[in-house]
Amino acid sequence: MDLFQSGEKIVFIGDSITDTGRREDPEGIGHGYVRLIRDYYAVTLPYLRLEVINKGISGNRVDDLAARWQEDIIELQPDWVSISIGINDVWRQLKRPEEEQIYPEQFEQIYANLLNQLVSKTEANIILMEPTVIEENGDAIGNRMLIPYIDAVHRLAKEHGAIIVPTHQAFLAFLAHQSGFPLTTDGVHMNTAGNLLMAKTWIKALQHRSR
Repeated sequence: MDLFQSGEKIVFIGDSITDTGRREDPEGIGHGYVRLIRDYYAVTLPYLRLEVINKGISGNRVDDLAARWQEDIIELQPDWVSISIGINDVWRQLKRPEEEQIYPEQFEQIYANLLNQLVSKTEANIILMEPTVIEENGDAIGNRMLIPYIDAVHRLAKEHGAIIVPTHQAFLAFLAHQSGFPLTTDGVHMNTAGNLLMAKTWIKALQHRSR
């Protein structure tokens, strides 16, 4: 059973992990997990002719999504919205402590408002992706700091009946094998393998919902 209907519009929004150079890409898709997902459905379900739009912007936190939510999401009236946010909300605490920070409670409040707007102003189905990793070490301080943000994403997904994509869990499961095979270029940004793991986890979550 296909979860998508013919001609539906899927908008991906998030930070650099979603962006992946999409503004320099003639197709506007970038070279990351969004492209892999787009290509997967184009090849396996070509009759659906899904429209995939990438609205990731490098460096974004959840408040940056709020600032552009009307233009980049609401006005597009998507059928599906996939959100990946939270890495920079934690990374800035580690790397730029002098800046004003977004702690878990505020993160959840802003995120909840975005989803409430989505529900009230569109007919979009919602897909929430867990923040991925900060360092390829499950015990790293950045990954420990991510936990309440991930918990917030799960609460919001449950409240809105959204599909949850367990990307953080997928990365931790891979790292537990201690294969030494890298998934990122710098502990945060994906290499081709990391993007493949993200895309695979996203597709699997959607397939599970369609059953």
